[in-house]
Amino acid sequence: MDREWGSKPGSGGAASAQNEAVDRRERLRRLALETIDLAKDPYFMRNHLGSYECKLCLTLHNNEGNYLAHTQGKRHQTNLAKRAAREAKDAPALPQPNKRKVNIRKTVKIGRPGYRVTKQFDPETKQRSLLFQIEYPEIEDNTKPRHRFMSSYEQRIEANDKRFQYLLFSAEPYEIISFKVPSTEIDKSTPKFFSHWDPDSKMFTLQLYFKLKPPEANKPQSVAAANSTVPSQLPPPLPPQGLPAGSRPPPPPMPASLPPPPPPAMANGPRPMPPGGAPPAPPPPPGGSGAMVNFTPGTQAGRPSSMLPPHGFPGQQMQGQTMRPPPLPPNMGQ
Repeated sequence: MDREWGSKPGSGGAASAQNEAVDRRERLRRLALETIDLAKDPYFMRNHLGSYECKLCLTLHNNEGNYLAHTQGKRHQTNLAKRAAREAKDAPALPQPNKRKVNIRKTVKIGRPGYRVTKQFDPETKQRSLLFQIEYPEIEDNTKPRHRFMSSYEQRIEANDKRFQYLLFSAEPYEIISFKVPSTEIDKSTPKFFSHWDPDSKMFTLQLYFKLKPPEANKPQSVAAANSTVPSQLPPPLPPQGLPAGSRPPPPPMPASLPPPPPPAMANGPRPMPPGGAPPAPPPPPGGSGAMVNFTPGTQAGRPSSMLPPHGFPGQQMQGQTMRPPPLPPNMGQ
């Protein structure tokens, strides 16, 4: 016999309204737990009995799903609105900042303008300059082109580089164009920095000069120059200890490769021998009586008397001067 109502044969039977409500609440709990974090809910609290409480509405709940269903109810939402109104009333009124509303003008761009850039150099001041000439043939009426300098850190097109900056030109309905120039300081004096707009030829002209870089006065010394030894005047050596004040220190020892200097001339003593020569003959005795009256130096030496031996060192006879014989010793001629 076929059944026209009820559950299918072999099934658990049709679920009652109570069972359907339990299943619905369980599905809602699992769905709410996936989207809502109860750890961040300031009104959710678990007591010592294992049940859950709502600190805002002071209600008890057996499980988390029951609490989540309560938060979506009318009572909990009404208490949240009352709490927000009370906090807004008790909070002090702070002055709001005056925000300027800038209306962004939306226009259709017609492209980039034509331009000409000229590099210049002033031989007197040694300054480099740039001359920009921008053509705006279809610029809007009663408007003038504008320009400004932009740092490398303000743009988002290229990588930031502190060595360069950008010069921007703008005029409606043309696109904004920019030029990448060195970030050297600009000379803003009147005759060097100027801009001019010619409404007849529709050309905007701007000229700028770069300031000269100061010389590097505090440049660090190189390693090679620091390590090199610079000859400097040494102080005189101190006299050796033990000498009286004012006395002259002994001369330094002579190297073995140099010949010894000749000894100084003695006042009353014999003459020194010349280097590499024979000893000089004794001087002739003075005229007088005695055993040595007829003494002739040349006859005894085997040579004529006209050839007298030279006195002193070779090369010491000076022209125009006669050589005097040395004085006789005291024991001769007596």
